[in-house]
Amino acid sequence: MQLEATNRQIFKLAAPICLALIIPQFNHMTNTAFLGRLGELELAANGIAGIYYLVMYMIAYGLNNGLQVLIARRAGQQQLAGIGQLFSNGLQVGIVFTLLGILLTLLVAPWFFSKSLHNHEIYEAAVSFIRIRIWGLPFLMILSMTNAFYIGSGHSKVLAITSLCQEVVNIFFDYTLIFGKLGFAPMGLNGAAVASIIAEVTGCSVAFSILFINRYHLKYSLFSFWRPSWDVIKNILNVSAPLIIQFLFSIGSWFVFFIFIEHLGERPLAISNMLRSIFGFFGIFTWALAAACNTMVSNLIGQGRQDQVFTIIKKISLISVACATFVCVLVNIFPYTLLHIYTSDATLIEAAIPSIRVITLSTILMAIAAVVLSGVTGTGNTRMNLLTECTAVVGYLIYCDVVVERMRSPLHLAWGADFIYWILIFSMSALYLRSGKWKGKVI
Repeated sequence: MQLEATNRQIFKLAAPICLALIIPQFNHMTNTAFLGRLGELELAANGIAGIYYLVMYMIAYGLNNGLQVLIARRAGQQQLAGIGQLFSNGLQVGIVFTLLGILLTLLVAPWFFSKSLHNHEIYEAAVSFIRIRIWGLPFLMILSMTNAFYIGSGHSKVLAITSLCQEVVNIFFDYTLIFGKLGFAPMGLNGAAVASIIAEVTGCSVAFSILFINRYHLKYSLFSFWRPSWDVIKNILNVSAPLIIQFLFSIGSWFVFFIFIEHLGERPLAISNMLRSIFGFFGIFTWALAAACNTMVSNLIGQGRQDQVFTIIKKISLISVACATFVCVLVNIFPYTLLHIYTSDATLIEAAIPSIRVITLSTILMAIAAVVLSGVTGTGNTRMNLLTECTAVVGYLIYCDVVVERMRSPLHLAWGADFIYWILIFSMSALYLRSGKWKGKVI
């Protein structure tokens, strides 16, 4: 459980995470492609509703990252019982946050959509979708907490098995429920919501089953601490709460961006949803490496090897940039082929090309900025993550307000907001790491 700052260790940790991320992103591409065959309205509504659910998921993702940092730190310190205590209390915290997220969605989301969306048909479709989709959140939360254990304790290869089972189920039910195949009634957009819930139940069940099959529940005393420990919960929230707020700001700003795009019309929103799917898929290399960086930095600090933190961040950053550059060249060579996956409308494809050129450049910048930001997360000072995120989001939203909402600029200029965001993320994260203020941080 004590990691080494080597390329082999990076790939050993990142590869299963990458595979685990590829599978759901492949499913999202398939889902978007299915809905693209229904029409631009379904693509547009799925874009808005999907981003909203992603905002809710950020609660789970923030807890996942915080718990991952703490478990990796205990792994570096060889405190097995401490891992079990973190896991049990993390699950309890996650369930409470999930119930709050469901309640907020059912009470507030329809009102928010009615006030922010201009197209009534998109509003009706998005609300109908999210009222079904939100019931998958409890299973997604439990799955996220379990994945935090697997990554933080060095068993990340399990994620690939879990994700494969989950996404095979998702793709099957997407096809049968959206179009009404194999005796199922056609549900259209709502069929995608139901399919996703079934898949999340599957992923959660598989992840939990592996805990018992491999006897991790005994080795780490995962279920021996069901009585809440307020000190442990406080520690989890101390690390996770800034991350939750950080990710809510991050994806929340993206949600606002899509609302701005909706104001430009149904077609720009449909195009943006296709682009989100494409670059979400190709961005998995960066996010897998960022997750590995988070865990490895925390683990090395737990071993008392703080002098190797910069070494591991630099190594992972170089690998991330190399992967992103290769992907961006590939996308720019075959943009029409990729877009044909989603639609056969030649005018829609042609309109998306300028935005693809812009996003590929910002993706290379993201490749290094996301890894450096995860390095900050691994130090345990998540309040710095929050400060960095808030600053970047403010710059991002100012750009969106001026360029999209006020100037009504073309879509490819709207996507230029990503440059502002990632430049600020990288600058503040790098300055903090160079300052050395993270050294001696105890979590």
